[in-house]
Amino acid sequence: MRHNRFNALLACCLMLLMAGQGYAAGVSVAFVHTARQLNESPQINTLKRKVGEDFAAREKRLTEMQMQIKVLQEKLENESASMSSSEQRRLKHDITTRRLKYKHARDELTQDKQLRYSEEEERVTRIIREVIEQVAQDDKIDIVLQSGVLWVSPEVDITDKVLMRLREMAENGN
Repeated sequence: MRHNRFNALLACCLMLLMAGQGYAAGVSVAFVHTARQLNESPQINTLKRKVGEDFAAREKRLTEMQMQIKVLQEKLENESASMSSSEQRRLKHDITTRRLKYKHARDELTQDKQLRYSEEEERVTRIIREVIEQVAQDDKIDIVLQSGVLWVSPEVDITDKVLMRLREMAENGN
């Protein structure tokens, strides 16, 4: 909601600026496609890979837990006829307990991954914002619009320039 108000205010300011005949000719406006940056920047792809690697051991443990539950469930299904009722109850209880532990571990892992990803994404978003500012200054752009824009001419879209600089930064280890 806040973004929508800001975008509306920004659009009104732009129209007022451009309505003034003398100043409108000197204003340069550009646009950056946010979704493309977040999908195509190498920094985001590195972030996704790194977070995946950092949590791979826990993912593996979850898979092992799931397999153990499956083995016990198959044992119950295949051998229940030859088990006493107390053995069946113990096995059912063991399966239920393991399922609860699995669910808890899975939920905890999901939360931890989301938190870690959000923290890292915030850092990468700051870098992207700095690159946008650099491109705007280099190209002498007065206003850069980001989201909430209905249509953009390809001539004012600087997304490719921003992505190119982000790729150069990634290649240089930044």
